[in-house]
Amino acid sequence: MQLTQNKAMQLTQKETTLLKDLKEQEKLCVDKYKKYSSEAVDSQLKNLFSQIAQIEQQHYDTLTQIENGTIPAQGGKAQSQPTFTAAYGPANTTEKQNDSYLCTDVLSAEKHVSHLYDTCVFEFKDEQIRNILNHIQKEEQGHGKMIYDYMSVNSMYS
Repeated sequence: MQLTQNKAMQLTQKETTLLKDLKEQEKLCVDKYKKYSSEAVDSQLKNLFSQIAQIEQQHYDTLTQIENGTIPAQGGKAQSQPTFTAAYGPANTTEKQNDSYLCTDVLSAEKHVSHLYDTCVFEFKDEQIRNILNHIQKEEQGHGKMIYDYMSVNSMYS
């Protein structure tokens, strides 16, 4: 990721507080996805959680760079949407209930984080930072879509 140093960039107290909130949420997401990757039963879900954990870590690192006065260059790489095959049928097995719970929890977290970015994007005066936050929000929405797709294929979402 290419970085640009902007010596004149001064964050307001509100922007600093919002960045702190965003970082806390991203750290929580990283920890949750890593933990859930080891707790998931289905290997597809383990891989999905592991993949998302890495992206959430990138979000955390990006926010840290902004907090430190560096505006990271936008990465142009789009996330690929995986295709899932059904690991579970309509029967409500213990394994399915476990994985469904994990998915429901992280989907709720993604909704919350996406909403937080939606609010924050309007609170920053620097256009580059707003664009970065908007990009991260789109990735968060993509995570929600991947989780929804997994749940849908596995008869977990009604």
